[in-house]
Amino acid sequence: MCGRFALAATPNQTAAFLGLAELEDFPARYNIAPTQPVLMATAGAPRAPGSNLPDRQPMLVRWGLIPTWVKDTREFPLLFNARSEGAIEKASFKAAMRHRRALVPASGFYEWRQSGGKKGQPYWIRPRHGGLVAFAGLIETYAEPGGSEMDTGAILTVNANADIAHIHDRMPVVIDPGDFARWLDCRTLEPRDVADLLRPAQPDFFEAIPVSDLVNKVANTGPEIQQRGEVGPEPEKTRRQKPGADDSQMTLF
Repeated sequence: MCGRFALAATPNQTAAFLGLAELEDFPARYNIAPTQPVLMATAGAPRAPGSNLPDRQPMLVRWGLIPTWVKDTREFPLLFNARSEGAIEKASFKAAMRHRRALVPASGFYEWRQSGGKKGQPYWIRPRHGGLVAFAGLIETYAEPGGSEMDTGAILTVNANADIAHIHDRMPVVIDPGDFARWLDCRTLEPRDVADLLRPAQPDFFEAIPVSDLVNKVANTGPEIQQRGEVGPEPEKTRRQKPGADDSQMTLF
């Protein structure tokens, strides 16, 4: 899953990475959490003949997708992630997969390795060679009972690659810059035409850095939450496994 991420690049760097004309000024954000506003990019209106202007547009979206058919949001779960394996068929996501695919710029994300009954060890997971990364996103515009509309979104996830699997079994889907246009093209490309993009990142793309538990609190929003922290020893098993017992019974997840 992906429950926290960061975007520390400048607006100019982010706009250049996503192929946007420009972005309004915004501060670096080191601990973005569900229900908060997040930046996403979608395909814009078709370009006029001869125009060299970007055909993508930015959107500010509430992180936590609400399908259009939801009647009472208080009784609906917070969909900040969408499993890519079933998103094409799942009622909550299939309309967005067809009509509103998006890119979510990030400097990296956080994940927690669970250790028995203890609090998980947080990791800051970033591109090994620095720079920005774009997660695959989905957008849905929800009409509230009062008539106002709210843009909401989710990040697609996939089985973790070898860099992340020892921490968590899921990771965000990463869209390569060369595939931005394909992923965003909802006019001519069906979800099945871009299904090949819903795959784990290449091996060694990310590096995972253990950090302190400062990131656990949403109120902590400074760069200090990304400072390297100590990783404690693995907890001892609480019971011995009987000879011949199935190893799968001891899974941490």
